[in-house]
Amino acid sequence: MPSARVVTMEGVEIGSIDLNAKIFDVPVNPTLVHQVAMAFLNAKRQGNAETKTRSEVSGSTRKPYRQKGTGNARHGSIREPQMRGGGVVFGPHKRSYRQAVTVRERRQALCCVLSDRVRSGALCVLKELALEQPKTKQFATMNSRIAPNAKKTLYVTADVDPAALLSSRNIPTVFVKRAADLNALDVLNANQVVIVENALPLIEKRLSPMLKGEAGE
Repeated sequence: MPSARVVTMEGVEIGSIDLNAKIFDVPVNPTLVHQVAMAFLNAKRQGNAETKTRSEVSGSTRKPYRQKGTGNARHGSIREPQMRGGGVVFGPHKRSYRQAVTVRERRQALCCVLSDRVRSGALCVLKELALEQPKTKQFATMNSRIAPNAKKTLYVTADVDPAALLSSRNIPTVFVKRAADLNALDVLNANQVVIVENALPLIEKRLSPMLKGEAGE
């Protein structure tokens, strides 16, 4: 059965906790993880680039000059692509980059990356995250003790924690996510994952239906 070390806010290891093998010890599927990660990245793209074709640009349809006798190339309209200010050939147009990914695929990819972090020792459980008030210095000190060598650290909380969000927003290498909002891309972007202990049951509850083949999110 997989396990993770349990630490305090001071970075002291106080033991270990057993994890659900069906969620934190599954074989990694690189193809699926890549597909889901690309779907999340593409969903962030706006796709607002737009160019005008020769039928959309302003200008007369009259022939600029007669066909022969001028010594110039033959043009039929000032809106042609080769003319200055003319239309664009095969230019970009507004589009959606979204890719269809099923709920089951998203959940399975999340299980894969969580399992990979457990195997590599890059996932630990925080006994309690108790911040009385937003203090960036206090949060940064805690993070340096829990994950001293991590370039990017992801904290997973059970619910919205205003003090944690406000304390970490000025630290560019720290991210805070709710268990309900956690996805595979968040875990991939973090070198160290720190899950608050009371968030573990929520993650297991969210991912368990996928393992049973049930529908819903």
